[in-house]
Order: sequence, then C-alpha cells, then structure tokens
Amino acid sequence: MTVAVVRLLQGQDAQDVLEAARLLAQGGLVAFPTETVYGLGARADDEAAVGAIFRLKGRPPDHPVIVHVLDVEGARAFAAAWPPAAQVLARHFWPGPLTLIVPRRPGVAAACAGGQDSIGVRCPSHPVARALLRQAQMLGVPGVAGPSANRFGRVSPTCAAHVVEEFGPGLAVLDGGACEEGIESTIVDCTGATPRLLRPGTLIRPALEAVLAQAGLGLAGRDAAAPRVSGSLASHYAPRAPVAIVDGAVLRGLRGREPGAPGAAVPDAAAADAGAAAATRVGVYSRTVPPPGASWRHRAMPSQAAAVAHELFAVLRDFDAQGADAIWVEAPPETVEWEGVRDRLRRAATR
Repeated sequence: MTVAVVRLLQGQDAQDVLEAARLLAQGGLVAFPTETVYGLGARADDEAAVGAIFRLKGRPPDHPVIVHVLDVEGARAFAAAWPPAAQVLARHFWPGPLTLIVPRRPGVAAACAGGQDSIGVRCPSHPVARALLRQAQMLGVPGVAGPSANRFGRVSPTCAAHVVEEFGPGLAVLDGGACEEGIESTIVDCTGATPRLLRPGTLIRPALEAVLAQAGLGLAGRDAAAPRVSGSLASHYAPRAPVAIVDGAVLRGLRGREPGAPGAAVPDAAAADAGAAAATRVGVYSRTVPPPGASWRHRAMPSQAAAVAHELFAVLRDFDAQGADAIWVEAPPETVEWEGVRDRLRRAATR
C-alpha cells in the first residue's frame, strides 16, 4: 500500500485535491473534510486500503464504515437493490448529512460493511469532499470509505488540526476548514419494508417523516434486527476526561464554589456521573451558568441545537487540552431538534 505523504494539503488548491485523489487511487489513506466531521478516507473497493483504516483507528473489524459517493448513481454501484425509501430520501436530502443503509451488492466492499449484507452510503455536500470524490472517480475510484478521522471511540474531528492532533505526521490531511454541521450524519436503514432511524443527526426526524409520508412510508426506530452501523456503540465520541450530563439546577447551585475546596464538595449525583468528586479542574459547558470561579473552565452553550452541534466536539477537545479532570455539560432540552446532540452526549458520558 502507498504510504501517505507527510503534508497538509489545501482543499482550495486544485493540485492538492488532485494529489489527494491520486493517493486514494493508489491505495493510500487521506483525511478529508465533510459537512459533518472529517473522514479518514480509503478507496472502498480496495480491501487492503480499507483494512489500513481499521488498523490506524483501532476499529473493530466488524464495525462497518460509510462509503462516500458523488451521487445516486455512485451509490447504486454498491447496492444490490435501491429501495423506494432510499430513492425518496436521496432525492430530497442528497448531497447532505444523511447516510442510507441499503442491501449490499454481493462481492462488493465487504470490508466496509463489516461482513454484513448491507452497506451505508452517503453523498456529502462539502465542496472539498465533492471535488475529491469527483477527481477520485476520474481515477477509477468508485467510492471512498470514510469513518471519522480519529482513534476509535474518541471525539470526532471537526477541523484539520484535530486530525493532526489525533494521528500526528504520516497521514495526508486535506484541509477544508471547520465542518459546518459538527456531528456525524443521520443514518436511516432502508433495507426493510419500513425505514428505520438508526442514528440521529442534524437532519431531524420530522423532516424525514414529512418526506417519507409523501411517498406513503413511515419512519420507525431502531430494533434488535437493525444492521450494525457507525457510531451505534453505547460508549463513543469520548474525550479523555470523564463527561457528565448535569441538570441546570445542579449547576446553578455551584455558583461561587470551587471544585475540590474544603466544605464545597461536588454534589453527589453529578460526582457519581462524572467520576469527579476530587476534581480540581472541571470544564463546564452550559446555557445558564456564568463562570463560577477560577478553577472552573466555562464555555457558554448556545441556545440553538444546530449551533451546539457545530461546536460540541471542538469544545470537548478544548477542555481536554486545558487539562480538565472532568467535563460537565448542561442537559439539553428534550425536544426533537436536540436529538442528535443528546445522542452524542449520552455516548460520550458512557464509560
């Protein structure tokens, strides 16, 4: 397999995009931007190249990766069938932050599918990702396997610097700036009679339901028979410091107190969740609490779900970089637009 150059490539430079595409065509790895997070890319039809993704990430071989394609025609090259639900959803939401699970064409991209007879395909909207896919296609690459460009289970990267921090030198990174969405794509399983929402994202359930209803289809939730998909493990998206999801009332009770100070112990419920009873540096990401003291690292949480999704992973990484012993995040509202954020936080807080 070709070894990736030690170089940060610029997504706005046509020659750099071409160089990245050539690396993929030769069986190399390239990290690239999408509108959701940065992906760790390899040509999806090369079992050795896909295997290199799994080794670099430390990813279990039965945990599938999503294949990124330029359009529906590219997706259908990996599919044994293209169900009506996939057709409807792709027509309305591609290019965009939506992954469709469809029956896999026999003998195609088995390594990407984790041995299953289904496969996840996505058509990203990021202009640099699309330029890379177009150039790669011209070089004979039918699709690019692209799980998030981080060590398995850790916080996903939303800028090129995060990828460099994660893997260091030796990996080609195509820099396309900060990701617009900030959390991974919504995943819908289209392999059964009723499509199922397997992973929430910034493309929310009501939007999916409205489009499917026009075609006489519904949208169910995940069940035990659903295919394995990216980001579905109970523990995922985790920074080094333990994460707790803390009620706003608990956080308001901490104003004016310092973590670890005599007589100012962390509240029991939050301490149990965060594993931080003796923490002296606590990162707090909240909507309602101003910085309570010098030992707290505070970031104000926006009031809009899309804005929180955009910056969530960067905030978690920043708290780690500041040396936080624990990270507390104010519990998001229990409304549908916050479903993707709640999902990522719940998995980040599971140890």
